[in-house]
Amino acid sequence: MHDIIDQNMIKEILRSHKVIAVVGLSSNPEKDSYRVAAYLQRHGYKIIPVNPGIEEVLGEKSYPNLSSIPEKIDVVDVFRRSEHVPEVVREAIAVGAKVLWLQLGVVNDEAAEEARKAGVTVVQDKCMMQELARLA
Repeated sequence: MHDIIDQNMIKEILRSHKVIAVVGLSSNPEKDSYRVAAYLQRHGYKIIPVNPGIEEVLGEKSYPNLSSIPEKIDVVDVFRRSEHVPEVVREAIAVGAKVLWLQLGVVNDEAAEEARKAGVTVVQDKCMMQELARLA
């Protein structure tokens, strides 16, 4: 189920969606979430950290959840375990996010289907950094 998105769709997402809320973004430069977010930021994307345990990362204010972000979100990029995805999906739908992107190793087909039914484009088990690098 999670392989239904094609490269053209990924290319379009990366080209046209520039505001990315990164759920689970760590302030530790050794963590994947930090490396990916820093890479995206260097390539012109606006990164909005979502982590209740930190105040700021990559020069951006961190928010405790999606609903507390005061601006429009294009993509919700998720660095949380798969069992936490349903909660993130409900928030993503509520704030009107256009894309739900679940990073490598993060798969939840039921939550993804809930997002799709609400009109959200879903990418599962793929790394935004790797996909952007591949398209560059």
